[in-house]
Amino acid sequence: MWCLVTLFLLLNGVSEAGRTSSYVREALPSLEIPKEDFPPPSGYNAPEQVHITQGDYIGRSMIVSWVTPLEDQPKFVTYWEAHEKKSVDTNGGGIKRNRARAITTTYRYYNYSSAYIHHATINRLKYNTKYIYELGNGNGTRKFWFTTPPEVGPDVPYTFGIIGDLGQTQASNQTLEHYLACRKGQTMLFLGDFSYADVHPFHDNEKWDTFGRFIEKSSAYEPWIYVPGNHELDLAPEIGEHTLFKPYKHRYHVPFRASGSTSPLWYSIKRASAHIIVLSSYSAFSIYTPQYRWLKHELPKVNRTETPWLIVLMHSPMYNSNNYHYMEGETMRVVFEPWFVKYKVDLVFAGHVHSYERSERVSNIQYNITEGISSPVKDPSAPVYLTVGDGGNIEGIADSFIEHQPSYSAFREASFGHALLQIKNRTHAFYSWHRNQDNVPIAGDSIWFYNRYWFPKEETSSNA
Repeated sequence: MWCLVTLFLLLNGVSEAGRTSSYVREALPSLEIPKEDFPPPSGYNAPEQVHITQGDYIGRSMIVSWVTPLEDQPKFVTYWEAHEKKSVDTNGGGIKRNRARAITTTYRYYNYSSAYIHHATINRLKYNTKYIYELGNGNGTRKFWFTTPPEVGPDVPYTFGIIGDLGQTQASNQTLEHYLACRKGQTMLFLGDFSYADVHPFHDNEKWDTFGRFIEKSSAYEPWIYVPGNHELDLAPEIGEHTLFKPYKHRYHVPFRASGSTSPLWYSIKRASAHIIVLSSYSAFSIYTPQYRWLKHELPKVNRTETPWLIVLMHSPMYNSNNYHYMEGETMRVVFEPWFVKYKVDLVFAGHVHSYERSERVSNIQYNITEGISSPVKDPSAPVYLTVGDGGNIEGIADSFIEHQPSYSAFREASFGHALLQIKNRTHAFYSWHRNQDNVPIAGDSIWFYNRYWFPKEETSSNA
């Protein structure tokens, strides 16, 4: 029903590009779901907080992560192709079961000690294949599944979900349920700010556990591509915590070495027809820094005849007309925007601001402080900047847009929601943003994007 309502609203034009939507969600903090509403699964030492992400550069590996509360065993994941039957014959009959061993870690954060956190990488998977995987032993055994992406290629259709700043509130649950209801997304692009543990006394790390249980209904079945946000910093010198990103780095592993990165905070992957670059807004990025040097070498490597869609993910938006976090992404914009234009990046997704906004294709790379040239102008080689930081977290909606909408802003709305990017081929992708309202994922904005390398024509919003 939700998907049918979405289609109807898309066809009838819910909102208009170049305007601020008149719909504003009530600006009250969302109510967090109590910890007891996220109980651990039944069974002795049952694996929990299961999540998966791409485990290599090209989509033939998967990192499976999970937590065991009582023992550090078993340290492996068992998996097999879904069309095969699991062998019950220990003498070699039937289909062979495959295993991938895990590395196991724990950490302490102030007065919190984590359970056992496991990360196993399954390699040499077949493309476009459904796999069953199993974790645990005895009455604590749990079973899940995932589907690998199609082989990398220029006209491979693929659909990404996009959510940012999710948290674990009633609104967060509405966002995730709406996303799951339409069953279109194949991989989640998650734009940072996970559990919001840091807004609680002593950065209550039990909130990391409850968040892992909350998202498992999605993250155990489709890969989430992670972006670190400011709420993952967890810097708290007042309680003796000086290590940046400590809980995040222990809990969420990514294949950063596969793309030549020296840090899990920035990396890239190829998936279907997209080359996806993840950047860290809260790591050094100026000239000579590791992130700068890595991106300088990564962008020229992108082969648009193989992966035509070039997508960048970050947490703090470069273009934002909301008074909340206004111009916080300006320094990164000054450093990286010329490269985005030079290499014809198609789309840049960010979170951080708890509302929705889509820009025009603009650039401000002629900046000259002496002559005063410092205004964004339309640029067909520039990306569209999309802020999707409206997952529904405890801090509430950002409902204070700059009064006079800047020319670079195409559409904006103070609501919670999620987005979908449906890549059709090397030239066209359909994008839609879905508002949470009245228990229906209203499509508040939509547009056909044209690839900057293959079909660099001007787009027109379907809401215009």
